[in-house]
Amino acid sequence: MSLTRTSLQEVEPLAESRISLGSSNPWHLFFQQIDDGGMVIELVRDAEGVAQTWRISSINDAGQRFLGLSHQAVAGRTVDDVIAGLQPDWMDNFIHIEETGEPATFKMTLSAMNQAYDIKAFRIAAGKVGILLKRVSLSQHKDGLRVALLEISARLRDLTDPPSMAFAAAEIVGQTLHAARAGYATMTDHGAALRIDRDWTSAGIQSGAGMHRTTSFGQAVSDLKTGHAVVIDNTVIDQRTASDGVAGFDAYAVRSLINLPVIENGHLVAFLYVNSCNPRVWLQEEIEFALSAAEQIRVAVERRQAEQDLRDLASSLEQQVDARATELKQLWDTSPDLLLAIDFDGVFRQVNAAWTALLGYHKDELIGHHVNEFVIPDDHSQTTKAFTLVAERSVKGVVNRYRHKDGSIRWISWVAAASKTVAYATGRDITAEREQAAALANAEEALRQSQKMEAVGQLTGGLAHDFNNLLASISGSLQILKLKLHRSEYGALERYIDIGESSVRRAASLTQRLLAFSRRQTLAPQPTDINRLVAGMDDLIRRSVGPIVELEVIHAPDLWATKVDSSQLENALLNLCINARDAMSPKGGKLTLVTSNSSIDECSAENNIPPGEYVSLCATDTGMGMPPEVLERIFDPFYTTKPLGEGTGLGLSMVYGFVSQSGGQMHVHSKVGVGTTMCIYLPRYEGVIPTDVPVPAVTLKNGQGETVLVIEDEHALRELIEEVLHDAGYQVLTARDGPAGLRILDSDTRVDLLVTDVGLPGGLNGRQVADAARVSRGDLKVLFITGYADTEAVNNGQLSPGMEMMTKPFEISALANRVHALIDARP
Repeated sequence: MSLTRTSLQEVEPLAESRISLGSSNPWHLFFQQIDDGGMVIELVRDAEGVAQTWRISSINDAGQRFLGLSHQAVAGRTVDDVIAGLQPDWMDNFIHIEETGEPATFKMTLSAMNQAYDIKAFRIAAGKVGILLKRVSLSQHKDGLRVALLEISARLRDLTDPPSMAFAAAEIVGQTLHAARAGYATMTDHGAALRIDRDWTSAGIQSGAGMHRTTSFGQAVSDLKTGHAVVIDNTVIDQRTASDGVAGFDAYAVRSLINLPVIENGHLVAFLYVNSCNPRVWLQEEIEFALSAAEQIRVAVERRQAEQDLRDLASSLEQQVDARATELKQLWDTSPDLLLAIDFDGVFRQVNAAWTALLGYHKDELIGHHVNEFVIPDDHSQTTKAFTLVAERSVKGVVNRYRHKDGSIRWISWVAAASKTVAYATGRDITAEREQAAALANAEEALRQSQKMEAVGQLTGGLAHDFNNLLASISGSLQILKLKLHRSEYGALERYIDIGESSVRRAASLTQRLLAFSRRQTLAPQPTDINRLVAGMDDLIRRSVGPIVELEVIHAPDLWATKVDSSQLENALLNLCINARDAMSPKGGKLTLVTSNSSIDECSAENNIPPGEYVSLCATDTGMGMPPEVLERIFDPFYTTKPLGEGTGLGLSMVYGFVSQSGGQMHVHSKVGVGTTMCIYLPRYEGVIPTDVPVPAVTLKNGQGETVLVIEDEHALRELIEEVLHDAGYQVLTARDGPAGLRILDSDTRVDLLVTDVGLPGGLNGRQVADAARVSRGDLKVLFITGYADTEAVNNGQLSPGMEMMTKPFEISALANRVHALIDARP
């Protein structure tokens, strides 16, 4: 006899008065004859009425056989005494059945007996529950679960639609577990809701398809976020659903369930659920079966989704390739730039229509022809080399000139990329840009010339004013001397001579300033230790800035050397200190001199200072500072912010010219009300600074009849030099220009030393004369005298051995001694 609804209807009406162990009771005879095992258990309470356990009050013959028990062995004993391995929650289910009168269906396994049972329990009287058992082999039960898994696998293999796959698996799970409902729910609304598209239900059971709020089911859904299964034997008494989930489960007649999560990237995205309409103790084998089924669904759905994604991707890629091919063809056909495919021998393989528009050539005139057939001859070499380098992946472009079909020239800028056998290139017509750049360069040159002429005007005005004052002093002194000589008044003549010499020195100083600004000053760069230079000027600087200025000098340890004209650097530093003093007048302040090693790279390079290693000398004052509009003009000649008569405006321009001519840079930072920092950056010198050698007192030395050739275009100066050298014991030859001097040098006339101005009339400058003379007179010694250094003529002061230079004006005795030293010097 099976556990049918009919047998249940026949047995459930049993009342306590109808069940007894007496053999004369007809219900007892029926109870004994059914094929299913049956027993009646009685609730045992303690003295306070609290349920403790169950006691078996009767058991039929089939029940005794199923459980291996006899009536005599179980009569009056508790269930857990006679049946080993029963779980406590089963006992709680029996209490719930007794208290509510609701029947329950579930499975029970006794592992020790390798046996499983289908259980139907119902209340028959107060404190008593009737139980019907149907024996199922545990191995048979497990086999049935394994078969079901195989069936799921087979069904999923034939399906491609994920929703259909989920329903097919749920259907097999529900039928195998004799559940009321099984399905697949998807999380929506960021986990606040779930959607069931379709579920399997047994006959007469309502579907759960639709949208649901997760809060309607207590913790039965929210606990799935941990990634673990949720198994509930009785939704009414389980603490996860007893309060918040009862209403939601009652709506669909759910009394027990299994929920199995699907987690992706740490988030709950779906779950497989199995419902029963009655309280049910889910066997471990059943839970594991459901877990396996859920995993099969997950893997199969992922595989199908991946396969679909691949199909979609392949289709998308195919569409993209088609679209891209169409786009590329449109780009090739409509591009205004030249497009081509060219092999590495320089032969055209494909061209676009822009060749006709830009250069006038049709496709059939180009394909198969060498590129240099269309490039002007001057660019053949670089064009062929460029495509060779493109093939080697070492260059990406070139600019060359093509001949238009009408004979005109077009500048084309190419960018190329190489494949295995050809290079693909894009050419842009930059002819107009080249013409614009040339026009811009011409305009910039015109602007520079205009600015130069403006600067010359400024220099001329300032120079005329200063030199007129100096000439007035010199002229006045000479006139007084002449007047006193006519009167035979020989007393106090030296005073007027001193006035004239002072004016000459001031004129020389002004000239040096002007030459520094124009970067034509003659420099004598030597390896220099700036720390030593600054230390040597300490007293001079302190006297110059006065007591109202506090001076602090910070020397960098291990300071690099630099190669610079030390005397000019001293002048530049003194100029910066005096400017700082004036900026702090009349209240005074603090002047800080700092030396340091500075390494400037590409990232830190600023203010037009090229990357490199520099020695910096900075002067920082606490003066009034300068606004931006003043800062922009501080190096302009004759620009000054000092009151009229207190500044020439040449000081900083002189410093700027000297530093630039020395290969250095200047950087100025100033803030109004805070102060100003002016820094000189000079290139690092890698050589060794020579040690100082004491210089003996200078004495005038005479010659021994050696021959000196003097080339000077200024008549008065030439006569003075001739007289001085003649008085010093030399034979003197003179010439007024380069060609005249060279004729003497080309003759057999003895010449021991050439003294020549650098700037000469007649088409040959002093350096050219000296170089030409040294062709035949290889050991000829040369002394250049000049008012400015023609940088090309004297190679920026880097002279060949046996050549030296003096700057006008100079002391007559210094000239005689320099001539003597050069003649006596060893070759």
